[in-house]
Amino acid sequence: MKEEKKNNENPLKVNRRHFFSQLSVGIGSLALGSLLIPDLFKGGGAQPLAQQPLGIPHFAPKAKRVIYLFQAGGPSQFESFDYKPTLKKRMGEDLPESIRNGQRLTGMTSGQDKFPLMPSATNFKQHGQSGAWVSDYFPHIAKIADEITVVKSMHTDAINHDPAITFFQTGSQISGRPSMGSWMSYGLGSENKNLPSFVVLTSRGKGNSQGLYSKLWSSGFLDSKHQGVLLRSGKDPVLYLNDPDGISRSDKRHLLNEVSQLNKMHHVETGDDEIESRIAQYEMAYRMQMSVPDVMDVSKEPESIVKLYGEDCQVPGTYAANALQARRLAENGVRFIQLYHQGWDQHGNLPNAMAGQAKDVDQASAALVMDLKQRGMLEDTLVVWGGEFGRTNFCQGKFDPKDFGRDHHPRAFSIWMAGGGIKPGLNYGKTDEFGYNIVENPVHVHDFHATLMHAMGLDHEQMTYKYQGRRFRLTDVAGNVIKDLLA
Repeated sequence: MKEEKKNNENPLKVNRRHFFSQLSVGIGSLALGSLLIPDLFKGGGAQPLAQQPLGIPHFAPKAKRVIYLFQAGGPSQFESFDYKPTLKKRMGEDLPESIRNGQRLTGMTSGQDKFPLMPSATNFKQHGQSGAWVSDYFPHIAKIADEITVVKSMHTDAINHDPAITFFQTGSQISGRPSMGSWMSYGLGSENKNLPSFVVLTSRGKGNSQGLYSKLWSSGFLDSKHQGVLLRSGKDPVLYLNDPDGISRSDKRHLLNEVSQLNKMHHVETGDDEIESRIAQYEMAYRMQMSVPDVMDVSKEPESIVKLYGEDCQVPGTYAANALQARRLAENGVRFIQLYHQGWDQHGNLPNAMAGQAKDVDQASAALVMDLKQRGMLEDTLVVWGGEFGRTNFCQGKFDPKDFGRDHHPRAFSIWMAGGGIKPGLNYGKTDEFGYNIVENPVHVHDFHATLMHAMGLDHEQMTYKYQGRRFRLTDVAGNVIKDLLA
């Protein structure tokens, strides 16, 4: 009786946002939205942004899609984009307490008696008209210095890998919140009905790796149709794409129709919205049987593209192959493409391991930016490169310039962004001469999220979802758009 009463209270299980999201699709949604809400693209009008239909930006976006090149493990800023000659001058000296100022350390270095300063394991040079300092580990990214904005003043709340990467992906250190890609899918929908709006690709370098878990691309409390779809790293990105022998395409269609009817009957009985999601996912899987083989087939890419990304782009599961696939998915309307490359956790053997990790990603990351640019896609595709935190300016363990490690450092680290409404050729933020503390223009993870959402045409304070009596958002209760980064 109680369940029946619950369903009768809202027999259609449809609210205003769902009504518009179902009614308005593709170009038609823009026309309908502008007719119903004259001030739709003005923002701040009489119509509250939070009540606007899903699938339509809050204001004119600069970016239509995001390719996030996540470097899992925490790449060292001292061997990538934050040049600190003071560390070389004072090599081996103990980090002044006035600089560390009692800041939290992990259990891996908190017991050390000394914190000897360690200079970069490689050399730096300035590049492009922007004069960006880039280490010799990244010669290809150095060539696109004028296309990217390097943010040297990122900081986060988490000091260990799992909470830190979860924080970057979901806005919370505690798992269970929707990931960034899921929020984008929820707010903006898909540009291609034959592909998911949120796709995940993973690869693994030879360096020390930390685990990746599906919670990082989970939709959390949002509808499960917004969760990231993980494509396999091997030869077959999706298993069982081909129908079994003896089963024709029409047989499969008939089977799905019958299953759909049964699920709809079940939905009427229970009112469970997830049943509708299941129906939609079955249909998506059916359409992906046709769309995925074509999108993932790189055999027809010209030699010039193979040369641009490097030979590894022809090896399934490599970072280079995933970077090329990211461009192809973006071309085909996937809204949010998340790459993870593991192996950046250099607590030891950093000079060798970091060089290898950088070699894995350098050419393909730069190639992706240039490839998007030559296709006219960079201006509306936002590319992000970075990890969950940085590394300490002192060595972990025994002082040995030829073989050392760096511990986690959440207080200051570097990322870069390109395209999609971000100013090109900008060096943003500054750390002190030791690279330990931020002294200019700090950018918190919530600020990063707010800025990214703004580029996509979404107001981070208005993109909310009510769950268990509270309205949640990607930026929780914080975050500011960093307007200096916007083109």
